[in-house]
Amino acid sequence: MILITPLASGSRGNCYHVTDGVTPILLECGIHFSDIQRKTGFNMSSIAGCLVTHEHFDHSRAAKIIARAGIDVYASGGTFNALSLEGHRFRHVIPLKQFHIDTWTVLPFPTEHDAAEPLGFLLVNQAGEKLLYATDTYYIRYKFNGLTHIMIEANHSYGILNRNVESGVLPEAMKNRLIQSHFSLENVKEFLKVNDLSRVQEIWLVHLSNENSDENLFKREIQELTGKEVYIAGER
Repeated sequence: MILITPLASGSRGNCYHVTDGVTPILLECGIHFSDIQRKTGFNMSSIAGCLVTHEHFDHSRAAKIIARAGIDVYASGGTFNALSLEGHRFRHVIPLKQFHIDTWTVLPFPTEHDAAEPLGFLLVNQAGEKLLYATDTYYIRYKFNGLTHIMIEANHSYGILNRNVESGVLPEAMKNRLIQSHFSLENVKEFLKVNDLSRVQEIWLVHLSNENSDENLFKREIQELTGKEVYIAGER
């Protein structure tokens, strides 16, 4: 059974503890290592690995210290190069080539973001449950069958962005950057419509913008669209 525990989510930092009941891993390490230790109950020795989507510090901040603690960090070569990280704990993964972390089979896939070589991850456990993790991308070019758990970015909505630009809260240039690098509520909906949701047990909306999102609205609209349990990832 997959259990997802958000430790932090958003522009200040992202980190999620995920386990299939056998192998605990981290998705992202974008907060201080001491905070990860505290939020995992100082049980870091049980963590089998950490998957990092890209080099931006709200996703990779603790990567070097996690490796020093004896935990393998998995990311693309472009991500490690951008962070100037090398060593045997930094495991280069290749897009669309699966690998294993104990009981997890992981398939990395390319995403669309203003980063060196960003990735999303499809994780499958030995019970056949499938977790999709995709963040910091304005588009996902792939379709997925048999998903049971979805963790997907819903950073902003176009309506809120436009209102914030009109009110002077958000510069037009920042609006354009967000549209070209982060998943909107509208694009999340289109993605969910074209994918097989028949086995989905829960959907987690992650990396919501503090200023450009609405938790209650986003949750309600995705629940109405999918008929699935929807959770908003926040800081634990």
